[in-house]
Amino acid sequence: MTNFNGVRKVSAFFDQVVGEDFLLIMVRVLVALVLSGLIGFERELKNHSAGFRTHILVGVGACLMMLLSLFGFEEFIERYGNVRFDPARIPSYVISGIGFLGAGTIIVYGGTIRGLTTAASIWTVAGIGLVVGAGMYGAAVFTTLVILLSLIFLNNFEKLFTRGKGKTTNNLIEIVALPELKINNVVAIFEEYEVTIKNVEIVKVENNVRNIFIKIERKPELDRVSLFSEISKIDHVKNISELQ
Repeated sequence: MTNFNGVRKVSAFFDQVVGEDFLLIMVRVLVALVLSGLIGFERELKNHSAGFRTHILVGVGACLMMLLSLFGFEEFIERYGNVRFDPARIPSYVISGIGFLGAGTIIVYGGTIRGLTTAASIWTVAGIGLVVGAGMYGAAVFTTLVILLSLIFLNNFEKLFTRGKGKTTNNLIEIVALPELKINNVVAIFEEYEVTIKNVEIVKVENNVRNIFIKIERKPELDRVSLFSEISKIDHVKNISELQ
């Protein structure tokens, strides 16, 4: 009998600390983690600014906010009969507030805007997290599949559709260098590879480091690995990358 009472006390203490809905909450958080991680993994493979970890944090965080909205105020509602609570208020703030993360992934360079797809995926992952938090697993899984199919296959379809039309594409290359770098050395390498430079922008950042953004007109046959390798050998070049 003493052991039975001890088990009851432990069970009561566990329910008091983690709550009666802990297992349900745990399942929903894990589902949000997996679904948002799938979308983030696709972004990670393409080297976008917001990748695997960012999407997981957004999805799980949004799910947590929805769970807070659903289960966090039950005690107050049951204790006070005059308390009224709208469970949609917290999710609405999540949807509007997630915009600052999306804005951080967007790069505006001249007339070119990059990162809109990643920003949209972050916003959508927040929605998936909210849906999972509300227990709508079917809708969340179906939406995740639709998003993955859109990100993967529509991008390939677009490349297939524009292939063979003789059009060149514009690429934005970022070079991180010290102030001592001579730009004409970089331009000489581009000319050696017969690459047309359309625009150059130099931004000074902290620690005497400069970010050089070069917009080029690139043909499909360009050997980017060799080009980047030659530029990286220039004195005072710290890093070179292609912005997607």
